[in-house]
Amino acid sequence: MSMTLSEELAWRGFVNQTTFKDITDLDTETRTFYIGMDPSADSLQIGNLAAAMMVRHFIDHGYKAIMLVGGATGLIGDPDGKKDERLLKSLDEIAKNKAAIAKQYDQILAGQPFEHVDNYDWFKTIGYLEFLRDIGKHVPMSQMLGREFVQTRLADEGAGISYAEFSYALIQGYDFLHLYRTYGATLQLCGADQWGNSIAGVELIRRIEGGEAHVWSGPLIVNKSTGVKFGKSEGGAVWLDPAKTTPTQFYQFWINCDDLGVEDYIKIYTLLGPEEVAEIMARHAEDPSQRYAQVRLAEEVTRLIHGEVQLRVAQKVTDILTGRAAMGEADDVLADLRREIGSAHSTIDGSIITVLVESGLAASNGEARRLLQSNAIAVNGQKVSREQFEPDDFTNGRTLVRRGKAFKDSALIELT
Repeated sequence: MSMTLSEELAWRGFVNQTTFKDITDLDTETRTFYIGMDPSADSLQIGNLAAAMMVRHFIDHGYKAIMLVGGATGLIGDPDGKKDERLLKSLDEIAKNKAAIAKQYDQILAGQPFEHVDNYDWFKTIGYLEFLRDIGKHVPMSQMLGREFVQTRLADEGAGISYAEFSYALIQGYDFLHLYRTYGATLQLCGADQWGNSIAGVELIRRIEGGEAHVWSGPLIVNKSTGVKFGKSEGGAVWLDPAKTTPTQFYQFWINCDDLGVEDYIKIYTLLGPEEVAEIMARHAEDPSQRYAQVRLAEEVTRLIHGEVQLRVAQKVTDILTGRAAMGEADDVLADLRREIGSAHSTIDGSIITVLVESGLAASNGEARRLLQSNAIAVNGQKVSREQFEPDDFTNGRTLVRRGKAFKDSALIELT
């Protein structure tokens, strides 16, 4: 049985704050909505992916979408949640970032139609005095000063705030007014941290046009085990761009998700429905150590972002690095293996100590020798204490050396 939009959003966990009196108001009529993207980077992160998935559900239920990339607001940078002022981006940087983000949205929405707009296109023709006269006079100072980030930045421990950043909400509010006038947009989707900026647009539409508009904010996705914002790995942000986060690293991130949050992540980051999710979680509960739910989550999200071919590569590289597949099967993924781990060359009876140092698994010969003596080194999954390779260590001219248990502490060793 299909769900209404409000039912789907509630089931998936996309309900946070809204100006609608009842969330079922979403089901009474379809609307034109927009979502804004800050082009501060040339790739989305998985935090942005959650918002993009929310957008997809609105489109799937008949809503018309507008994606606004903030070429104008990107010149200032959203100050919300920032203790210090952002470094300003150039127009060239913003143009590059905007194109990359739009391409990723195309991938996530799987060809579903949506309008691309850039607020620089309308702000570049608006004069300062004109903006103050027509827009600024409708925004009370008490409303702008009451913003939490303004209070924080103006406090004794804060870094202060520039007039440019102080004006950010006013500029974003005008975006909503412009899209209301030009495209008939009556709804803005946003993240939890954008609620205040988005409400500014609702107020402008009411004060200037006498119109009714609404905001729907999705929740901040939190790692339930740690309580911190979801979407970070040991190396920092998890990006959708394969040049920043490889498909294998992306796949591994989802594999390593905690049991406490995995069901929520499946609902948020995949298109699987209630029956499929229930089946996955029931099978997962039979033996959580097999991480069946995490595997399905990793498969679905990696396929969505990187496609079937890169999913298969990520799975094979992961299987090799975790010992579920032999090095002899690595012919077609050698380049991918080299991207993930260190590498070195050796002769068939060469020094294990030498390759540990050359591959970065040990800082010195002395440390390498101590690691071998403490049984911390494995060759093809077998612990070794000897200092020389043997012919049986190599398959098709290569072997895998690992320090400890983490697959990232491995090295591909190839015969010269």
